[in-house]
Amino acid sequence: MDSLTRTLPASWFCSAPLYELERRAVFLKSWHFLGPVTRFQNRSEAIRYEIAQVTIIVENKAPESSGINIDGIVVYAEEKGREIKSHLTPSGLVFATLSLEAPSFEEYFAGLEELTNKVDFTKLPHRRSISYEGNFNWKTMIDGYQECLHCQYTHPSFSKFYPPTFYSVTNHQTFSQHIADPSKPNDGLFLYFFPICTLNVSTLTRLWRTGGGMSSFRTLPTDKPGVSRMEFDYYHSGSEEEFKEYYEFVRQVALEDFELCEKAQQNLERGVYGEGILNPRKENGVVFYQRRVRECVYEQFEKEKKAREKEDLVKGKVGMVGVDEGGAKVVEVM
Repeated sequence: MDSLTRTLPASWFCSAPLYELERRAVFLKSWHFLGPVTRFQNRSEAIRYEIAQVTIIVENKAPESSGINIDGIVVYAEEKGREIKSHLTPSGLVFATLSLEAPSFEEYFAGLEELTNKVDFTKLPHRRSISYEGNFNWKTMIDGYQECLHCQYTHPSFSKFYPPTFYSVTNHQTFSQHIADPSKPNDGLFLYFFPICTLNVSTLTRLWRTGGGMSSFRTLPTDKPGVSRMEFDYYHSGSEEEFKEYYEFVRQVALEDFELCEKAQQNLERGVYGEGILNPRKENGVVFYQRRVRECVYEQFEKEKKAREKEDLVKGKVGMVGVDEGGAKVVEVM
């Protein structure tokens, strides 16, 4: 039993000081997926992303043209003076950071482009984007995405085409690949990008007449640990009727997850659920991302603790007392 991985404690899903530490430890040091280049073809529209209270803007400043333009896409922070990084993959995916603290894209997402380069992301046009808030912590949603134990009873329509029996997750340094059926490797590409983004490309011709579509979502934390904002983008090359068929299917799955997450968050906040054991095979995706969150938070906490001790030592020489940042007693939730 000692070798099994325990979940993050419930306090990590409910604590405001802990989220502030996560923000510094995880979000400001990560790369975030914004979308394929087809999302940024409307020259009159500046796309805004508010991630962990930092606003990123993407614009296409190239002259209007009939084809897909890549060269005109620019990514910048709304806050004056905030420097960020951006990256465009050879296949047409746009990523950005929230600060310069993140490592290089190649270091952070080592091996990712070997997978994404198998798909041409300049082909599927953007069809629709939606956003709404949910009463759950950002990790509550990622918990659900990173495993499929719940799929058979929560997603009956999804399970008809992706049997949970075969579902597996392969984890890499900062991303996971979900494989619905190993016997059908060409059915799509399903990726989780640590910490909060996903990309789902389906080519199920037996399900959709046009051979599928593409979607992505971001689970964006607010300053309230029990509230997140969901943002979804949908891409499809078929007719309105064909897109509607695809859209209704994927939205049904998303709404089923939404309801499950709100109920799970209620249990976390009421003390019904505190901490548990993760299945090393069926929940290895949850093990992977929660372990990374834990490691990032512990590392940041120790770094800030040493900095405060050094500052207190200097201040102590002149009779001053150091104060924890914002009065956040993060030790209480570790």
